[in-house]
This record gives sequence, structure tokens and C-alpha cells, in this order.
Amino acid sequence: GDDIKTILITSSVPNEGKSTVAVDLARSLTESGKRVLLIDTDMRKSVLVGRLRASKNDGSEICGLSHYLSGQKRLEEVLYATEIPKLFMIFAGPSVPNPTEILEKNYFEELVKFGREHFNYIILDCAPIGAAIDAAVVAKHCDGAIIVIGQQMASSRMIQTVKKQLEASGVRILGAVLNKVKQKKKPL
Repeated sequence: GDDIKTILITSSVPNEGKSTVAVDLARSLTESGKRVLLIDTDMRKSVLVGRLRASKNDGSEICGLSHYLSGQKRLEEVLYATEIPKLFMIFAGPSVPNPTEILEKNYFEELVKFGREHFNYIILDCAPIGAAIDAAVVAKHCDGAIIVIGQQMASSRMIQTVKKQLEASGVRILGAVLNKVKQKKKPL
């Protein structure tokens, strides 16, 4: 629906492909002419800077969400344009010992408000909810959530627990993505 602007992407366990799904969703939304902000909230084990080979032209450190939420950097210092037109990113920044705590600060609420005013969609790549409660904290600010499920990576019980935790935070479950599907080769 047109009331869905902020979409959380999470999984049950690490390595189910949630960051890849988040980037691909963001990219596909820009292809339909939408302005998209992708925020990496996984301040425990982010992979996006490395996977996207992100770097600044002057070679200095990429600042991110942990810098902003801790008050070290202003929003304009952590917001990056990408090579994809209309796609902007906020990387996670260096890992912090207390991601859940800093995600609960007013800075995060202000960031989401800024995103709603300046972008058509905000995609929030979150830590696996089975490993940390961060996604449930982020979910309070989101219109919907997508659960990425790697084939044979999490038990059905674990997936149900993740679903219940997200629902308890008040976010609508938009659906799930079955990822890393192993296909049998057919003989020619």
C-alpha cells in the first residue's frame, strides 16, 4: 500500500542473505523512479561497506550510523549518494558495544523522520533478530517488515519466534523471502 514507506529487513540467523535482499530491493525501487534511503542498522556485524566496496574519494573513513547515533557526526556527514541514481545510504559505522541502547535514542527517531520527509522509501537492514533484539527496537519506527529465510538455515520454530517478536513490536509483517534455495539440476 501507499502507506508503506519504511521497510525493515531482518532474518532469524546470520548469513541468510538479508543485506543482499535489502540492497536489491532498494535498487529495484529506484528503477521505478523512487528516491530510496538504505540504512544499515546492523552495528554488530555489518557487511555492506566491504561488499559494496564503498569508499570516499579522499580516502578517509566512511562514517556511519553509530557515529550519528552517538552524537559524533551530523546527519549530512553520514549520508552518502551512491552510483545508483536516487539511492542514498547510511552505513552502520564501527561496531559498538551497545547497539540496542543507541538505537533507542531520539537521534534514530529523528533520522527516520528525516527519511520520511525526503525519500519515497527507507529500507532498514537490521541484525538477525534471532541473534539480537535490535530489529525489534527498529521495528517500532517501521511501517512493515520482511523476514529473509535461508533455506535449511533456521528452524520453523525460530522463524515463528522471529515473527512473534516483530509482531509484538507493532510492525506489520509484509512477507518473507525464501533465499539460498538449492535447486536440483534436471538432466538434459
